[in-house]
Amino acid sequence: MTGKNDILELQLRTQAFPVDANPDGDIFGGWVLSQMDIASGIMARKRCQGRTVTVAVDSMTFIEPIYVGDVICCYGEIIKEGRTSVSIKIEVHAVRQNGSFKVKVTEGVFIYVAIDKNKKPRSINSSFDN
Repeated sequence: MTGKNDILELQLRTQAFPVDANPDGDIFGGWVLSQMDIASGIMARKRCQGRTVTVAVDSMTFIEPIYVGDVICCYGEIIKEGRTSVSIKIEVHAVRQNGSFKVKVTEGVFIYVAIDKNKKPRSINSSFDN
């Protein structure tokens, strides 16, 4: 099945702290990537009704920096489904410290494979215990 949802759904919201930043106060790209992986992993697990693993980050684009104190919001949508895999687009928007505006800061596509109890690929339409 290939399809596109009409709207991106909020999957995760968190705040960037000084420990997540470089000496200039910009948030590390790896931290943002991990938040996106968590957000898309939530979606993959729900859609596949069980355990999934990240197999690829198909694309990743950094648009604007994220700063200490920003609240990031990860929005996602399923953009493609295969027999055992699902591709999820994640957009990250940052609510700046003063809270007066939100800006798109990055986006990416994450690919997951559903796995069974033996860690082998399984149909996304079968449950984890199969």
